Amino acid sequence: MWLNLGRLLMICVWAFLLLNLVHPFPTPLRYFVHVALFFMVIMHGLQLVLLRATQPKDAPKLSGATQAKIFFFGVFELLAWQKKHYPKM
Repeated sequence: MWLNLGRLLMICVWAFLLLNLVHPFPTPLRYFVHVALFFMVIMHGLQLVLLRATQPKDAPKLSGATQAKIFFFGVFELLAWQKKHYPKM
């Protein structure tokens, strides 16, 4: 339940940040949202790169859909993925 709530929250955050690209907000807020979008893309990309780099060689490869979900939902999807693949942790 909490993971789904977190995913919903991330959808709202992405929608807010991307709305600024389609319909720019007033000047001071516009720049803050651009910086927040840049930071979010970098951090979620870094999460994905670090996950892929720390996978053992014999681990199953991450599918494209899984990688996209991890990029968009961030830590919430990482927690769900970890729960699915390592249930006793």
